[in-house]
Amino acid sequence: MYTRWANANGYKIEELDYIDGDEAGIKSVTFSVSGDYAYGYLKGEQGVHRLVRISPFDAGGRRHTSFASVEVLPEITEDIEIDINPDDLRIDTYRSSGAGGQHINKTSSAVRITHIPTNIVVACQTERSQIQNRETAMKMLKSKLLHIKEQEHKETIDELKGVQMDIAWGSQIRSYVFCPYTLVKDHRTNYEVGNVQAVMDGDLNGFIDSYLRSLV
Repeated sequence: MYTRWANANGYKIEELDYIDGDEAGIKSVTFSVSGDYAYGYLKGEQGVHRLVRISPFDAGGRRHTSFASVEVLPEITEDIEIDINPDDLRIDTYRSSGAGGQHINKTSSAVRITHIPTNIVVACQTERSQIQNRETAMKMLKSKLLHIKEQEHKETIDELKGVQMDIAWGSQIRSYVFCPYTLVKDHRTNYEVGNVQAVMDGDLNGFIDSYLRSLV
């Protein structure tokens, strides 16, 4: 959905890390979106998204509800200083995998960095060089730490996830319903459309616009 939105609106999207689901689908994916005002437009997408559909993985054809948590962070530029103690980092290397993995050298070039005090974990595996992956992962870590720093209540790491709440019923910002009717509704603005497939194909501008206008 976000890839198609980015392509339709002139943004460059790059996959940074990808983990397959335990049985099917995606467990988690990290990607960057580059272009004018990318963060400004997408920051309202942060939160829990609820999907209701007939699961293609259920032989009984039953309706299932699933949830996805979306986190949106700005890219850190070189002029922003974030002090990180190297002793607070655990850096692991591993072989690249996931979508596009066949195009990446099968060496231990992927990098995972854990910030021990906050237990933040970031990873990058799309670059061919371990050094490049490490640089990208460090930018991601700095962005997350800056986000925490800017929170009004930053005593604990839970504040970073506070806007998203639990990934469960009742905490979603938007619902995508395929069955028994078709509807996509943003629960913050009450903006809704009946063409679910169009939204899944990247037609998000109505939701983005209504959310931004609600902040004025």
